[in-house]
Amino acid sequence: MSKFSVADMDVTTTGTRTGTPWPSLVVLGGATFVMVTGEMLPTAVLPQMSADLGVTQARTGLLVSLWAATVVVATFPLVRLTRRWARRTVVTGALGMFALASALTAVAPGYEVAAAGRLLGAAVCGLLWATVNAHVADIVPPRLLATGVAVVLGGATLGTVVGVPLASVVAHAWDWRAAFAALGVLGVVAALLVRAVVVGTPAGGPTAGDSGGTTGQLRPVLVVAGLVGLVLVGHFAAFTFVTRLAADAATVLPGGMSTALLVLGGASAVGLALVGRVGERWTAAVLVSASALVGVALLALAAVGGRPVAGLVVVVVWGLASGALPPLAQTLIMRVAGPEHRGTAGTVIPVVFNGGIAVGAALGSALVASGGAGALPVPAALVVGVAVVGLVVAARRPRDRAVAGPRAARAPRARAEVSTAPCPS
Repeated sequence: MSKFSVADMDVTTTGTRTGTPWPSLVVLGGATFVMVTGEMLPTAVLPQMSADLGVTQARTGLLVSLWAATVVVATFPLVRLTRRWARRTVVTGALGMFALASALTAVAPGYEVAAAGRLLGAAVCGLLWATVNAHVADIVPPRLLATGVAVVLGGATLGTVVGVPLASVVAHAWDWRAAFAALGVLGVVAALLVRAVVVGTPAGGPTAGDSGGTTGQLRPVLVVAGLVGLVLVGHFAAFTFVTRLAADAATVLPGGMSTALLVLGGASAVGLALVGRVGERWTAAVLVSASALVGVALLALAAVGGRPVAGLVVVVVWGLASGALPPLAQTLIMRVAGPEHRGTAGTVIPVVFNGGIAVGAALGSALVASGGAGALPVPAALVVGVAVVGLVVAARRPRDRAVAGPRAARAPRARAEVSTAPCPS
């Protein structure tokens, strides 16, 4: 049985990885900003895009769902196809293709061509996420992995909080095509910066031999990813209809729902920033706590109806917990994977997470169709609760001690050392 643990990941630090590579992380954060802005862009330009292409808003909105489905289907094959290339090269090339896909959408004469551009962008976006996930773990010392992940995912958060609203401003000032054209330019700039600034690693990243005798585990990677994906099912079942669930809270804010969404996004950003300060030994425990807090917030949404101030507090807590969840999960998954499974783990993350988003949105739609928005919070919280129980159980099972943390991992090793010591004569 492997004696790998989250704590043991520290021995994978090479002589050249002794500090945080801030320029590389900032540039990769810029890449995730471009990626998330592109993913959500149709929601910001929905009316203008639908009118120009001559289709219903529902059909244009379908482009977001198709994006998530394409990420799930295309990521593994593309990662396998590019597995022998250096990761920095893959990120650079994929950003170039992302820019091309954005330009194709910008000049699309009809809905079919626009959809083709979106599908191309989604395919390379899955490859980008998988490769960036693995590359961050390659270039950051394991003890600083949480910080590195938080910086890079900070770009993704800014894409939602800043990038999408800016795209909406561009669409209103000019048209929706200008927003996609600007996204294409940003993709080219991001590709050039990645090539010029981001530190590289050999093709495929570090080898198993870099682990200093420690081996990673794939089973706990799949367990953690699957359970966090289940948390996301519950979260996005509710978040898809956040404008209805947070309607009461919005009434006490100047600007109404727009300000409420900004508060939610700001709280998510704070949660992500706090994660960067979580110590290595506490990652699993804080992940369980953040997941549980998401479930509590969802339950609270059902209990605070008609009380706007209490509803606003719940929205803030929900934002903090949901913002902390992805970086905590990614940090733990990449630590558990070890260098030899890093490529697979980096691929699993966007596939499972996007699957959770897609299933959650579908579940939320079904619940709202049958019982209205008021029927959402409790079932969504129950889904999250099941996932939290699974995370706790996984952390306690001996076979999954890599998920549990240093103490759980080291205790069996200490017993083994005592049992094999020579008896005094």
